[in-house]
Amino acid sequence: MTTTPQTQGAEQAVDAQKAQDVLDQLMKPEVQQSLTTLVDNLPKLTEMVTTLTAAYDFASGLAKDQVFINDTKAGIVEFFTPVVDKAKGLASAAIEAGDRAEADTQAVGLFGLLKMLKDPQVQKTLRYTQAFLNVLAERQQQR
Repeated sequence: MTTTPQTQGAEQAVDAQKAQDVLDQLMKPEVQQSLTTLVDNLPKLTEMVTTLTAAYDFASGLAKDQVFINDTKAGIVEFFTPVVDKAKGLASAAIEAGDRAEADTQAVGLFGLLKMLKDPQVQKTLRYTQAFLNVLAERQQQR
Protein backbone atom coordinates (compact mmCIF):
# COMPACT_ATOMS: atom_id res chain seq x y z
CA MET A 1 0.00 0.00 0.00
CA THR A 2 1.51 3.28 -1.06
CA THR A 3 1.00 6.46 0.80
CA THR A 4 0.62 9.75 -0.91
CA PRO A 5 1.26 13.13 0.62
CA GLN A 6 -2.51 13.61 0.86
CA THR A 7 -3.10 10.38 2.83
CA GLN A 8 -0.13 11.16 5.07
CA GLY A 9 -1.57 14.55 5.80
CA ALA A 10 -4.99 13.04 6.55
CA GLU A 11 -3.44 10.46 8.87
CA GLN A 12 -1.50 13.15 10.69
CA ALA A 13 -4.66 15.21 11.07
CA VAL A 14 -6.52 12.20 12.53
CA ASP A 15 -3.61 11.50 14.89
CA ALA A 16 -3.53 15.13 15.97
CA GLN A 17 -7.29 15.08 16.62
CA LYS A 18 -6.94 11.90 18.69
CA ALA A 19 -4.14 13.47 20.70
CA GLN A 20 -6.23 16.59 21.27
CA ASP A 21 -9.20 14.43 22.41
CA VAL A 22 -6.95 12.66 24.91
CA LEU A 23 -5.63 15.97 26.21
CA ASP A 24 -9.18 17.33 26.52
CA GLN A 25 -10.13 14.26 28.58
CA LEU A 26 -7.06 14.67 30.79
CA MET A 27 -7.93 18.28 31.51
CA LYS A 28 -11.25 17.34 33.16
CA PRO A 29 -11.08 17.69 36.97
CA GLU A 30 -12.77 14.33 37.65
CA VAL A 31 -10.26 12.56 35.37
CA GLN A 32 -7.35 14.29 37.12
CA GLN A 33 -8.76 13.31 40.51
CA SER A 34 -9.17 9.70 39.37
CA LEU A 35 -5.61 9.63 38.05
CA THR A 36 -4.30 11.05 41.32
CA THR A 37 -6.16 8.39 43.29
CA LEU A 38 -4.87 5.71 40.93
CA VAL A 39 -1.27 6.89 41.28
CA ASP A 40 -1.61 7.10 45.08
CA ASN A 41 -2.86 3.52 45.20
CA LEU A 42 -0.37 2.00 42.75
CA PRO A 43 1.66 0.23 45.49
CA LYS A 44 -1.51 -1.44 46.80
CA LEU A 45 -2.65 -2.32 43.31
CA THR A 46 0.75 -3.81 42.55
CA GLU A 47 0.59 -5.91 45.71
CA MET A 48 -2.96 -7.03 44.88
CA VAL A 49 -2.01 -8.00 41.33
CA THR A 50 1.01 -9.91 42.62
CA THR A 51 -1.13 -11.79 45.15
CA LEU A 52 -3.84 -12.53 42.60
CA THR A 53 -1.24 -13.75 40.13
CA ALA A 54 0.22 -16.09 42.73
CA ALA A 55 -3.26 -17.38 43.61
CA TYR A 56 -4.06 -17.88 39.95
CA ASP A 57 -0.80 -19.75 39.36
CA PHE A 58 -1.49 -21.97 42.38
CA ALA A 59 -5.08 -22.73 41.32
CA SER A 60 -4.00 -23.30 37.74
CA GLY A 61 -1.35 -25.73 38.91
CA LEU A 62 -3.86 -27.63 41.04
CA ALA A 63 -6.35 -27.77 38.18
CA LYS A 64 -3.74 -29.46 36.00
CA ASP A 65 -2.44 -31.84 38.70
CA GLN A 66 -4.01 -35.23 38.03
CA VAL A 67 -2.90 -36.65 41.40
CA PHE A 68 -4.66 -33.81 43.24
CA ILE A 69 -7.77 -34.17 41.07
CA ASN A 70 -7.91 -37.93 41.66
CA ASP A 71 -7.34 -37.53 45.42
CA THR A 72 -10.07 -34.89 45.66
CA LYS A 73 -12.46 -37.03 43.66
CA ALA A 74 -11.72 -40.06 45.83
CA GLY A 75 -12.26 -38.00 49.00
CA ILE A 76 -15.61 -36.71 47.78
CA VAL A 77 -16.74 -40.19 46.75
CA GLU A 78 -15.59 -41.60 50.10
CA PHE A 79 -17.48 -38.86 51.95
CA PHE A 80 -20.75 -39.18 50.04
CA THR A 81 -20.90 -42.98 49.53
CA PRO A 82 -22.32 -43.71 53.03
CA VAL A 83 -24.88 -40.93 52.65
CA VAL A 84 -25.98 -42.18 49.23
CA ASP A 85 -26.14 -45.78 50.47
CA LYS A 86 -28.26 -44.77 53.46
CA ALA A 87 -30.59 -42.71 51.26
CA LYS A 88 -30.95 -45.63 48.86
CA GLY A 89 -31.70 -47.96 51.78
CA LEU A 90 -34.35 -45.63 53.16
CA ALA A 91 -35.90 -45.18 49.74
CA SER A 92 -36.08 -48.92 49.09
CA ALA A 93 -37.56 -49.50 52.58
CA ALA A 94 -40.20 -46.83 51.90
CA ILE A 95 -41.07 -48.41 48.55
CA GLU A 96 -41.27 -51.88 50.07
CA ALA A 97 -43.41 -50.60 52.96
CA GLY A 98 -45.73 -48.91 50.48
CA ASP A 99 -46.07 -52.12 48.49
CA ARG A 100 -46.79 -54.16 51.63
CA ALA A 101 -49.36 -51.61 52.87
CA GLU A 102 -51.11 -51.73 49.49
CA ALA A 103 -51.15 -55.54 49.45
CA ASP A 104 -52.53 -55.83 53.01
CA THR A 105 -56.27 -55.20 52.88
CA GLN A 106 -57.04 -56.16 56.48
CA ALA A 107 -58.63 -53.50 58.63
CA VAL A 108 -56.64 -52.49 61.68
CA GLY A 109 -58.86 -53.01 64.69
CA LEU A 110 -58.56 -51.77 68.23
CA PHE A 111 -56.70 -54.88 69.41
CA GLY A 112 -54.39 -54.75 66.40
CA LEU A 113 -53.64 -51.12 67.21
CA LEU A 114 -52.92 -51.97 70.86
CA LYS A 115 -50.61 -54.77 69.71
CA MET A 116 -48.78 -52.37 67.40
CA LEU A 117 -48.30 -49.90 70.26
CA LYS A 118 -46.18 -52.51 72.08
CA ASP A 119 -43.76 -52.78 69.12
CA PRO A 120 -40.38 -51.17 70.04
CA GLN A 121 -40.11 -49.46 66.65
CA VAL A 122 -43.55 -47.92 67.06
CA GLN A 123 -42.61 -46.75 70.56
CA LYS A 124 -39.39 -45.22 69.26
CA THR A 125 -41.27 -43.46 66.46
CA LEU A 126 -43.90 -42.14 68.86
CA ARG A 127 -41.22 -40.82 71.25
CA TYR A 128 -39.45 -39.14 68.34
CA THR A 129 -42.71 -37.63 67.09
CA GLN A 130 -43.53 -36.31 70.57
CA ALA A 131 -40.06 -34.80 71.01
CA PHE A 132 -40.23 -33.24 67.53
CA LEU A 133 -43.62 -31.69 68.25
CA ASN A 134 -42.32 -30.36 71.60
CA VAL A 135 -39.36 -28.69 69.88
CA LEU A 136 -41.68 -27.10 67.30
CA ALA A 137 -44.00 -25.85 70.06
CA GLU A 138 -41.07 -24.35 72.00
CA ARG A 139 -39.80 -22.57 68.89
CA GLN A 140 -43.30 -21.29 68.17
CA GLN A 141 -43.51 -19.84 71.71
CA GLN A 142 -40.11 -18.14 71.36
CA ARG A 143 -41.29 -16.15 68.33
